[in-house]
Amino acid sequence: MSEDSTPASNPIVVLSTDLMDRSKISAALPDAKFVRSTDKVVEMATQDTLVIVDLGRLDDPSILATIDARVIAFGSHVNEEQLAAAAATGAEALPRSLFFRRLETGSL
Repeated sequence: MSEDSTPASNPIVVLSTDLMDRSKISAALPDAKFVRSTDKVVEMATQDTLVIVDLGRLDDPSILATIDARVIAFGSHVNEEQLAAAAATGAEALPRSLFFRRLETGSL
């Protein structure tokens, strides 16, 4: 992402360290800012921010409840417990396949 990119109408913060995921997200959301810690997400998020979180990077999904923004969390479809825990915080919790399908179609 270049410094000259046109800013999105709402800021987007992404917690993901997976290079393939980052590549797909960057292609669809070129103005997204990638971070490596939940502390940084909490620091950067505002009510207007879209926060995208890879649940595979969280030890405890309850941290999502502290983020004052719209949160979309994605994770493995076989880890139903983790998806349910994320949903319980108010996040929109999606299986990876559905998240990336929506990302590709622009329907997040």
